[in-house]
Amino acid sequence: MHRVVIVGAGFGGLAAARRLRNTAVHVTVVDQRNFHTFQPLLYEVATAGLESGDVAYPIRSMFGKADNIDFHYDAVTGVDWEQRQLLTSSTGGIPFDSLIVASGATAAFFRIPGAHEFSYPLYTLTDARTLRDHVLATLEAADNSPDPDTNGMLNFVVVGGGATGVEVAGALAELKDISRRHDGFRFDITKARIILIDGEERLLTPFKESASSYAAHTLERRGIELWFGRMVKSITSEGLELDDGTTVATQTVVWAGGVTVEGTVAAAIGCPTARGGRLVVNPDLTIPGQHGAYAIGDAAAIPLVAKKAEPSENDPTCPQLAQVAIQSGKHAAEQILRSLKGEELPVFHYFDKGIMATIGRKAAVAQFPKGQVIKGTLGWLSWLGLHLVYLVGFRNKLVVLINWTWRYLSWGSGPRLIVSGARYAPVGDAAEPPGFADPYDPHLRLPPVDPAT
Repeated sequence: MHRVVIVGAGFGGLAAARRLRNTAVHVTVVDQRNFHTFQPLLYEVATAGLESGDVAYPIRSMFGKADNIDFHYDAVTGVDWEQRQLLTSSTGGIPFDSLIVASGATAAFFRIPGAHEFSYPLYTLTDARTLRDHVLATLEAADNSPDPDTNGMLNFVVVGGGATGVEVAGALAELKDISRRHDGFRFDITKARIILIDGEERLLTPFKESASSYAAHTLERRGIELWFGRMVKSITSEGLELDDGTTVATQTVVWAGGVTVEGTVAAAIGCPTARGGRLVVNPDLTIPGQHGAYAIGDAAAIPLVAKKAEPSENDPTCPQLAQVAIQSGKHAAEQILRSLKGEELPVFHYFDKGIMATIGRKAAVAQFPKGQVIKGTLGWLSWLGLHLVYLVGFRNKLVVLINWTWRYLSWGSGPRLIVSGARYAPVGDAAEPPGFADPYDPHLRLPPVDPAT
């Protein structure tokens, strides 16, 4: 039987495996986490809106009844192209006839001094839990402090004005308000500042100007300071410095500044890469020079406009979005089935279904492919509905729906629990860099990692 190995169980890897379920091939899904993470809701975990289990689902439970799909829990170390084996840390090699690389991406720090060591990225479930514990512990420490305004304890900085940065900033503002109403802190929590910093001149640059303006107005109305046109120069345990010389004392820097494929499995398989470490692929998603190998989702520089010419680094590529991963994963699986029938492999065409971002309670923006924008409550309801549709697992859908409904009716929040057992400490005093206590993550970062990346 034809052997297909899928590296990664994110949106793309799962889409490929689902398409190959109950077909005449044997599929092995390899991931160093035994669960799939629904990344769009990680910010809810980080701000105590949802629990970790609400946005994660066991991979084995998805395919336990599929006779032709196995799951292999392991870390990938490379590919032996001559022997046609995927190399792993514990079992040596997994033989394959076709390979789909869906290893995702990880946080990009752009070699900014201190960004890796002293900021909190939000790309994995470990990141979200670490940030949540830190924020809640900071509030508790402020309540015990005679002067919580010192050392930037109550300054929360978000770097990045994309969807993740906007969502985190909005959720932090809600957490601040919920804590003031319900948690009985003795210090004046209204003095807590939330600052969102971005190098562009507006938020949500992939959206139309009207959507960006609405997002900015909504965040400012909720007390969030927006600093545009400024770049982070360095981050230390005491705060950060911007390129214009401005300094901010803070113990909490949330990093939502972008992603990279450098340092992940995709960079270690010996194939050409493009900007950001993404694997170069042909318009049909095949990896040049490697028969039967495909790359999809965030890991691949997928041509946005299908061409028959050889791919170039300057060609426009598909955005690193969940929809691209899902569609390319399904397409790669269908390519394998076509190749077994001796059929021609068609090029991949990305179907843009639009983009969304939530700004908090009853506020979101949604932009359709032709440019129409809906915002406010209607946009928020659309955002809720879409995320429930794509969330994996009936239990998760039900729990998230109940949590959202309860929060809407009661203006409460999820469990504000510090589960790590750690007490508040300035980020520079942590035993491990924040967000990286676990050497592995669901997106297959190869240990060890150069902090400069």
